[in-house]
Amino acid sequence: MDDNRTALTADSLFWVPPERPSGPPQLDFPPVRNGIDYLASVVEHLDESASDVGPRDLKYAVLHLQAAVEVLLKARLQREHWSLVFKDPGRATRKDFESGDFESCGTDAAVERLRDIAGIAIDRKEAEALKDLAKDRNALQHYGLTHNAHAVEARAGRVLDFLMRFLYEQLLPLLQGPERERAWLDMVPVDAGVKNISSYVKRRLNRLRGELAGRESQTIMCPHCEQMTLFVAPHSGDCCFCGASWNSAELLAFDYLGCSDGQLALRFPCPHCDTAAFVEGINFADGTRLSDTLYCFGCSARHEARDLATCAGCSRPWPVDADANRLGPTLCPDCWHQTAPEDVA
Repeated sequence: MDDNRTALTADSLFWVPPERPSGPPQLDFPPVRNGIDYLASVVEHLDESASDVGPRDLKYAVLHLQAAVEVLLKARLQREHWSLVFKDPGRATRKDFESGDFESCGTDAAVERLRDIAGIAIDRKEAEALKDLAKDRNALQHYGLTHNAHAVEARAGRVLDFLMRFLYEQLLPLLQGPERERAWLDMVPVDAGVKNISSYVKRRLNRLRGELAGRESQTIMCPHCEQMTLFVAPHSGDCCFCGASWNSAELLAFDYLGCSDGQLALRFPCPHCDTAAFVEGINFADGTRLSDTLYCFGCSARHEARDLATCAGCSRPWPVDADANRLGPTLCPDCWHQTAPEDVA
C-alpha cells in the first residue's frame, strides 16, 4: 500500500467525523447562570482544601464576588420588571434593554429597589458588607489595594453568606424548566466548595446560632456538611447550613449512621412508631450526648438505655416497663403474640 495513503481498518469503517460548527463559538450566560459562574470562580480561589489562599486568589475572589453581586441583584430586579435595572427607569426603553445598550443602576440603588419595590429584606449589616466589598473591588481594579488580607477575606465571607442565601431564597425558586435545572446543576460545585472557606463558614455559623436558638435540643450534626445545624422533626430533617433535606426517617437514619463509620447495626425499629430509625449515640447541639440514649427519627421518642431491654425474640430494644407484669425474658408485642398460643396450650 502506498505510504501516502491512509490504511483502511475495521475501526475506520465506523468512524464518523464530528460536525464542524457553522459559526464561531457562542457565549451563553444568561444572568443567573452568569452570576453562579462568578460564584464558582470565587469558591475556586478561596477553597482552602485545594491550596493555601494567596494574595492573587483573594484579589480575583473579590473581583468576581462583586461581579456576582451586581449580576444576581439585577437578575432579581429584572424578575420584578426589566426597567428597574436601568440607572434611570423613567427613561428605559425595551429596545435598549434587549440590545444591552444602556447604563445600569449601581449596587446601592439595586439594594434600595429590592427593598422598596420587591419587598426583599436586606438588613443594614448586609448592605454595609456589600458597600465594603464594592470599595475593595474599586481599589483593586483602579488603584491597587493594600490591606490586611484576613480582613478582606472576612468581608468577602460576609457577602458570600448573604449571596448564597439570596440565591436560594430569592432567585432559584423563580426559575423554571431547563434554566432551573441548569442553575441547580451549576450550584453543586459551589455548594461543595463553600464548606472549605473558613471566613464563609464562620460567618454563616454565627448567623445560624441566632436562627437555631431555642432549638438546640432538636439540632444534630448534618451528615452532608458535618456542621451542627441539622434540625430534626418527626420523619424529617433540614440542614440550615447546606440546605440538605430529608422527608424519610429511615433515609435520614441511614445517612446519619453512614457518616459515623456506617454502623448500621445501631439502627432499630422504634418501640413507639415501629419505624426502623431508632438510633443510639446521637449528639445534640445543646450538649446532650445520647451515648446511653436512643432517639427515633420517626416520632422523636427518646429512651435511656437503662430503661430498655433486648427482646429475646427479635433483638430489638424494648421498654422494660412494658413487660413488668410478666416473669421471664423480655419480649416485644410481636414476639409475645407469636409465643402466647404455645404458652396457653
